[in-house]
Amino acid sequence: MTSVAQPPSPAVDVTVIHVRVSDPRVRPLLRELGHEYSTRYGKDAHAEISRYPDEEFTAPYGGLLLLLVERGEPVAGGAFRRYDATTAELKRIWTHSAHRRRGLARRVIAELEREAGTRGYRRIYLTTGPRQPEARGLYLATGYTPLFDTEAEPETIGPLPFEKHLQAEARTARTGKAADL
Repeated sequence: MTSVAQPPSPAVDVTVIHVRVSDPRVRPLLRELGHEYSTRYGKDAHAEISRYPDEEFTAPYGGLLLLLVERGEPVAGGAFRRYDATTAELKRIWTHSAHRRRGLARRVIAELEREAGTRGYRRIYLTTGPRQPEARGLYLATGYTPLFDTEAEPETIGPLPFEKHLQAEARTARTGKAADL
């Protein structure tokens, strides 16, 4: 009898939680991102993870870190930080290597966009590395506008910037204003 590997089932019972960077459930996110960056960009890639103080990913500073948790384990996550008075910057978008190809990254992005909108942000900005074609494809597929020549060789550009303007209805249920921070 031949067995064929089945794709992972879609996330049925995934919970979204807001956490601090110091929460132990964030460790898999940071560990895997560090490994990914180091594999693709070299040993100094860990500096990207620690570039911004942890506080920038908390509400008092205009940011957020969230995880998608399934059966008590983090399977995906991401964050945003205040870029300017009307713009949130997405950072640390991650899906656990054992849970990829399930739409979890799209869910993370949608949750971050929703939260950014409720906090009064009108625009999302992000960059991804030139050696991350999966991320580039994800951002294009989720409606982000590339702020670079998509025909150019990514390595000649450096970090690839994207933006997305949030829909007005995403901002109507505000719990606070980004400009007040």
